[in-house]
Amino acid sequence: MINFIFRLFLTFNATSLILVVFLVKEKKVINNISPYLSNFPHWVSYILYFILPVLLTLLSLIVSKFLADDNIEAEEGKSVIKEVEQANNAYLPSYLGYFFVALSVPQYETLIFVFAILFLFTFLSQTLYFNPLFLVFGYHFYYLTTETNIKIFLITKKNLKDPSKLNFPKLKRVNDFTFIDKENN
Repeated sequence: MINFIFRLFLTFNATSLILVVFLVKEKKVINNISPYLSNFPHWVSYILYFILPVLLTLLSLIVSKFLADDNIEAEEGKSVIKEVEQANNAYLPSYLGYFFVALSVPQYETLIFVFAILFLFTFLSQTLYFNPLFLVFGYHFYYLTTETNIKIFLITKKNLKDPSKLNFPKLKRVNDFTFIDKENN
């Protein structure tokens, strides 16, 4: 159950920036909430909108310690990883697409519908938990291919280069193909 909730949380965090971009585009500010906030400049609202997904992403990293433990360890002194592919840049077009959608959506109702579809597809894909805000916390994204040709999506703070030396004794399993490395975190 915690895994399901965590995956929902990761999906929301991965797609929430579309909401931030839309609110900024529509110039929605917190000044109207209370008379005490009426003198704040608009940029304060925009910073708060951005900080909320950052804090939710940080919370997801903290909560990840409750996921099931797993590992990818060397067998007989030989790494089971045969290939490392950086995934950071592979998702940039997706996020640019999200931003363009947020900028072109004319109404809240349309935004809610588009966001729901993006959320559903991201959740069901079970591999696209890429969240650019993880980069703020020093994480990188990699595809690892094992000796048995299984492709794994790994979120880690390590810079991976040589697959022959890779060993991951402290992973947290998000799903069958996505893991978060908690070693040295």
